[in-house]
Amino acid sequence: MDPLHKSKLLIVDDSAFMRKLISDFFVDNPKVEVVGTARNGKDAIQKIQTLKPNVVTLDIEMPELNGLDALKEIMATCPVPVIMLSSTTQQGAENTITAIEYGAVDFIAKPSGTISLDLHKIQAELVRKVEQASLVPVSKLRKMPNNGTQKNTILKASTNEESVLRQEKRVSSIATTSKNIEVVKSSVANWNTASKKVVLIGTSTGGPRALQEVITKIPKSIQAPILIVQHMPAGFTKSLATRLNQLSEITVKEAEQGDILQNGVAYIAPGGYHMKLKKVGTTFGILLDNQEPPRSGHRPSVDVMFEDVSQFKDFDKVAVIMTGMGQDGSNGLKALKRTGNVVAIAESAETCIVYGMPKAAVETQLVDTVADVDDIAQVIMKYLP
Repeated sequence: MDPLHKSKLLIVDDSAFMRKLISDFFVDNPKVEVVGTARNGKDAIQKIQTLKPNVVTLDIEMPELNGLDALKEIMATCPVPVIMLSSTTQQGAENTITAIEYGAVDFIAKPSGTISLDLHKIQAELVRKVEQASLVPVSKLRKMPNNGTQKNTILKASTNEESVLRQEKRVSSIATTSKNIEVVKSSVANWNTASKKVVLIGTSTGGPRALQEVITKIPKSIQAPILIVQHMPAGFTKSLATRLNQLSEITVKEAEQGDILQNGVAYIAPGGYHMKLKKVGTTFGILLDNQEPPRSGHRPSVDVMFEDVSQFKDFDKVAVIMTGMGQDGSNGLKALKRTGNVVAIAESAETCIVYGMPKAAVETQLVDTVADVDDIAQVIMKYLP
């Protein structure tokens, strides 16, 4: 690649060792060149304004101006795609979720503490995420709404609004009230809104913000459980679940072995575990599996969840694939469609941080509806009782 067309990377870390180590990862990289380093958040903001990088790696724990405060100012004054470097402590995980709300595109979990001598273990992942983030348009680095809103204080529809919502929950009414909702197929064969349902959601890069946009709009009265696979390492999914639970009418939790599925509850697969189901009498329980290998580098995997749930004929499925790199979910969607009544929804290219997974799903020609992220909750509800 012509060096003039390389993406420009700024590395921000208070440790000179870490700055050098990360810089070395990009020596001879054909797509990215390091144009500078900064030792704290204040230094970073000045360097962003002068060097105009296409992407920034930003450490969370720094003196003078920490990563979170710096990120907030960057997004307000000189927005650029940012990848956070985070510790795997509980506080580190909570800070990471906050950073994503502030506008960070993605994050990397350091293998061991603030100065990770073994950072080479995640070199390939870091390089891949930087390359991908450098392509994200600044216009998509929007800050999510609802920050600080507490559970049960949002989305409180009036009696009249609830009545309208009930009237709208018919598949026939889904057609094109919004220009951002594209019905790819004219109808879904044998779809009966009254039968038992389960909602399945898969997402990756940009997913935490997309999930916040969707899950916070789901009413408490939803007559289905929700299973979510978000590509995240162990330790971070619990913080994500806690945050979404604070913001949503429904209950959101990190899935635990043996959880019995309940309507109005969203279960997020824990990092490091595939999420499956097992029949327990007339109900279903969560089965977590850390023995089956990662699929396409992911555990949890959307494909594994979709394929596992496809074997059960007890309920119809609403499958949703949102922003993310790669094509996880496409093979699982094929399995779902082969074996039962399934409605497939994909996030539109217009709102995806990375239009990878939804694009691959659409290319299977099995997607029924393409919708902007802020319309997805509405579309889901139209297919439910």
